[in-house]
Amino acid sequence: MAEWFESWFDEDYALLYSHRDEEEARVAMERALRVAPELATGPVLDLACGVGRHLEILRRANPLAFGMDLSRTLLGMAPSGLRPWLLRADMRRLPLKAGTLHGICLWFTPFGYFSDDENRELMLQLGGLLKHQGVLVMDYLNADLVARTLVPEDTVEWGEVRAQSRRAIEGDRLVKRMVLTHLDSGEQRDVLESVRLYPPRELQEMAVRAGLRLRRVMGTYSGEGFSVDSPRWIGIFEKAW
Repeated sequence: MAEWFESWFDEDYALLYSHRDEEEARVAMERALRVAPELATGPVLDLACGVGRHLEILRRANPLAFGMDLSRTLLGMAPSGLRPWLLRADMRRLPLKAGTLHGICLWFTPFGYFSDDENRELMLQLGGLLKHQGVLVMDYLNADLVARTLVPEDTVEWGEVRAQSRRAIEGDRLVKRMVLTHLDSGEQRDVLESVRLYPPRELQEMAVRAGLRLRRVMGTYSGEGFSVDSPRWIGIFEKAW
């Protein structure tokens, strides 16, 4: 049986999350470059890059930056000028040589999709890919805020798609179940998202085991400090050894 992330990231996903736009990516990427100037030189991977909205901005500063994603659909939606710099791969089995990257970016919560063992192994793999003093930018949920402000149900419409969503915290995972209705045809499909909710302490412990030390934490894409009410937890790590 296919995992949820193998089938969900398609045209419907791109439409429903279209408010995550180029301007948001520009603000986030420009702030990241100021905090982690290492991203402007050498090979840098935008992992789970989707349609490449962050990568397009990053490549203006670093022509060696490239992207990787599992979704053929999202990669195919990327601007034509980016496509020579895009690879398709499962992040659990990255086809890259250890110690070769100056930086890795994980934008918009692409961490926590897997089992705890697989997530820990992914963090170890990311640390291993970085050269000494390379940087990892991890854009993740504020798990505590998500738990405190969870909206159990809502319905939204974007273009010709209506999404009826139900959310719950099941064990240590945020689970979102959606029924998508294409208004022009009446066609429906069921969609699932399931992300492990890691508190910051656990993320930092995993990073330390991967040879990474925390340089800075931000709570917004514009660079504000992290607090209990911040919408994001954005950790900037560097390879310590």
